[in-house]
Amino acid sequence: MTKQRDIMRAGLIGYGIQRSLTPAMHMQEGLAHGLDYSYELIDLNERKLGPDDLENLIVEAEERGFCGLNITYPCKQKILPLLTDVSDDARKLGAVNTVVLRDGKRIGHNTDWWGFAQGLTRQLPDADLTSVIQIGAGGAGAATAFAVLEMGAKALAISDIDQTKSAELASLMAGLFPEARVEPVRELSTSVERATGLVHATPMGMDKHPGIPLPADLLRPSLWVAEIVYFPLDTALLQAARRRGCRVANGGGMAVFQAVGAFSLFTGLEPDVSRMLGHFEMLTRGGGEVRLQSA
Repeated sequence: MTKQRDIMRAGLIGYGIQRSLTPAMHMQEGLAHGLDYSYELIDLNERKLGPDDLENLIVEAEERGFCGLNITYPCKQKILPLLTDVSDDARKLGAVNTVVLRDGKRIGHNTDWWGFAQGLTRQLPDADLTSVIQIGAGGAGAATAFAVLEMGAKALAISDIDQTKSAELASLMAGLFPEARVEPVRELSTSVERATGLVHATPMGMDKHPGIPLPADLLRPSLWVAEIVYFPLDTALLQAARRRGCRVANGGGMAVFQAVGAFSLFTGLEPDVSRMLGHFEMLTRGGGEVRLQSA
């Protein structure tokens, strides 16, 4: 796609997303490429809508000429039946966070898993992946589980309040990564005690979902902790983990790199990673230290 002055429209569908920095990252990068780029928040909470309204929201975006949509909680899996095609990784994961709208087609992608892997690698380059426990088995959890296994995790235990979901995700990942030991968590404290790292992949800790996903006394200095939530950037989990001596990775890495991937898919242009990282850090400077740039 060549540089143009015609307006390009994209958006984010999700619940409680008013503090999302995705619009600013996309529009700033679009401006650097000479685009008139409009990126809107389509907040289910603000509009008093739910996942069952997804079809209408996509039709609305198509009628307004959107080039794409990002999808977040609670719609990453519910969006699948509404798409005309999905990428190989999104099909494997069973979750979509990016939808390209082009020529009457709705093509789903997943840039979350790569985004999480990039963020974890940059913030905790020597993270011990011998045994990882993950809390959360939804759409984001599918991406983070895929990421840590793709990065070489030898064992992954998956916990969710819905035990059926954790069992299903563990079975899916075990099929994709037969060389690793992947299983649902049966007893949280035992799994945390055995783990070298913890991945948190639920909305808990977001503005609309305050709290911490496990008892803080289970955290210990030898355990690294990685978060997907980034608004706020410094979640209650990360604060508790640092107080107990854990090394932590915030959700900023996943936020930036999933946006890098989505921008490329929406526009056909190659985003400047360093520029997008810098813009994110500028936006979050008042809310906690990010440290996403390579050392």
